[in-house]
Amino acid sequence: MTKNRNYSYKDVDMLLTSKTIAGNFKSNISELSAARNDWTEEYATNLVLRIDQTIETHLGIDAKKGLRDATSGLSAIQVSAKRNLSFFKTQIDDDFKAEPATRDEILNTLGFSKHLRGVQKGNQESLVQLLYSFKTNMTGSLRGQIVGKGMSDVLISNIMDYANTFTQANISQEGFKLSTKEITKEVAEVFNAIYDEIIGICKKVSNYYQYDAVKKEQFTFSKVVGNLGSAHKTSTVTAP
Repeated sequence: MTKNRNYSYKDVDMLLTSKTIAGNFKSNISELSAARNDWTEEYATNLVLRIDQTIETHLGIDAKKGLRDATSGLSAIQVSAKRNLSFFKTQIDDDFKAEPATRDEILNTLGFSKHLRGVQKGNQESLVQLLYSFKTNMTGSLRGQIVGKGMSDVLISNIMDYANTFTQANISQEGFKLSTKEITKEVAEVFNAIYDEIIGICKKVSNYYQYDAVKKEQFTFSKVVGNLGSAHKTSTVTAP
């Protein structure tokens, strides 16, 4: 957690919890408005809207979803590309077993000798390099030689296509990473203001509902954040 926060929760957890509490507050505003003059329907509605806008503007939830989707798509492409590359190499090993010098030359030319170990270790850059070496160095004559041994021409085309597909997916992933928001000091102050406002509401409302355990829990920050199921505290903070 970055310094200058009034809370120890992740920013997204703090804001989603605040949004939940603000929703609870709005749902009970007809009763709670009798407790304070500034607790009006308009205030409750604006509070929810302000938190929603803060989440969308400063956390970039949609961008993060796009990043997860792009990363998931990239992972799926990696699995298919690695499977086809492995199948290709297995066939080369067998088809040219009587010609070891030719076999080694083919694997070296296409990038297997240099990059395969990294690919097997899950290195993404190694996979990119191997795919590009494969595509760049797969000449017509080499392709004919390999296909002449029984290799599927479609398999070769698929592997060459992965070079473009993989790169586009990788660009998409990196683009989404860049689109996620950096939390500046000014934004942190906005987050702190929301947290302080919600905590102030929690203190008052939890006391108001001190004899109603169910409703009191709806305004106990630690209880609500715990119910998110994904919140993880980085240090101890006492909150109502």
